Amino acid sequence: MEQNSAVTARAIFAGGCFWCMEPPFARLVGVQAVVSGYIGGHQENPTYQEVCSGTTGHTEAIEVSYDPDKISYAQLLEVFWMNIDPTDESGQFVDRGSQYRTGIFYLDEGQKQLAEASRERLAASGRFSRPIVTEIVAAAHFYPAEDYHQGYCRTHPVDYKFYRYGSGRDQFLGKVWGKDEK
Repeated sequence: MEQNSAVTARAIFAGGCFWCMEPPFARLVGVQAVVSGYIGGHQENPTYQEVCSGTTGHTEAIEVSYDPDKISYAQLLEVFWMNIDPTDESGQFVDRGSQYRTGIFYLDEGQKQLAEASRERLAASGRFSRPIVTEIVAAAHFYPAEDYHQGYCRTHPVDYKFYRYGSGRDQFLGKVWGKDEK
């Protein structure tokens, strides 16, 4: 897959619930859009219900459109790692199943190399006692999720805050990253 243009590049990350992955990226200078969706499965045009069933092979993911003159792919990778549990192969926090696995879906060889190098640095950092299991794979077709999922934290702020806190994500991130948390 190719980048959109010289001023807009794309990155695709899976970090469990896409509602929780949108805000950390949307607030970054240089990020133009964050779209929730599905990637990595065998069914065309999957629905949320189908993906949640775990039968399509897709994972919930976000597609980040950004200006590489304002923010780098390497910086996006740093934000990604600081918003997931990269040691959990069975999902993320309260969301269990392969549809909530973590992954970096690279769009070109440069992204692949940067992603692999960042994963190696994280593994060598000693921050985690278990192995890093986040996949780094070539991007397949990204399917945007239904409209009601887009910007969920803005359109349903109370429900979102309740879900996010109840998921245990923030508690985990605070424990692992402390003041460094993004």
